[in-house]
Amino acid sequence: MSTAWRRVFPPLEQTKLRTLFHKGVAGQWSSAEIDWDAPLQLSRPEQQALAQVLTPVYFGEHTAMLGASAMMQQFAAAHHTEAQLYLATLMLDEARHFETLTRLYQLMGLRPLEGRHLKAMFRYQARLCQARDKGEWLWGLLLSDILAQHFYGTLMAAHPGSLLAHIARRIVRDEARHLAFAEWSLAVILAQQPALAPAFLKMRDELLCLVQAMGTALQPQAQFLGLDNATLFAAVSHDIEKKVQRLHLREPALAVDAL
Repeated sequence: MSTAWRRVFPPLEQTKLRTLFHKGVAGQWSSAEIDWDAPLQLSRPEQQALAQVLTPVYFGEHTAMLGASAMMQQFAAAHHTEAQLYLATLMLDEARHFETLTRLYQLMGLRPLEGRHLKAMFRYQARLCQARDKGEWLWGLLLSDILAQHFYGTLMAAHPGSLLAHIARRIVRDEARHLAFAEWSLAVILAQQPALAPAFLKMRDELLCLVQAMGTALQPQAQFLGLDNATLFAAVSHDIEKKVQRLHLREPALAVDAL
């Protein structure tokens, strides 16, 4: 089949990504479905603390949406149609998360922190935006989604039955699909290009350092909400290390077809 014809009528063969695409389609929801009259169960000082603690994840949702749109062209150039299909659902997920959290800020009558108050956050987002190829972007996506999954899960546990927990529960389900997509895609890329491993490990260290800096800066507000940033950071680090082992980032990988 010619390259031009493959662009018009591409084969759909990767069942793993097609399954994730179908799950992404079936898992769509809208902020209009949320009961915004449900109790937030937070005092005014707690809402103010939440507005600050939520800031890095809030901007992360927007960065992920923009990154996915930029990577779509790379997957198209690689003729990886299944990944393009899934990215379309991922972009909608991130857009929905961003819009839902914006509505939450509006409901509280509060705004996120400005960059001058949390410089580590903008250095983190800037590092993610430096990704020039799909492999590096997928690695950043995986690390950020592990952080988001633990952050939302911690909020759900600390404030069960609240509007916040209801929102977080929906987002966590989306993040689980994103993690599956990133890990599967990275396994293929790293098997073909194992030399990328050192750069990925360096990026991991850079991002974890910035996550720790954000946690330190927001520790008083987090404690006020009943969150322990040290425990959160340890859980995130542990899960990232498990991904490092699963992706064989410290040992050679077998070659498979490139994405």
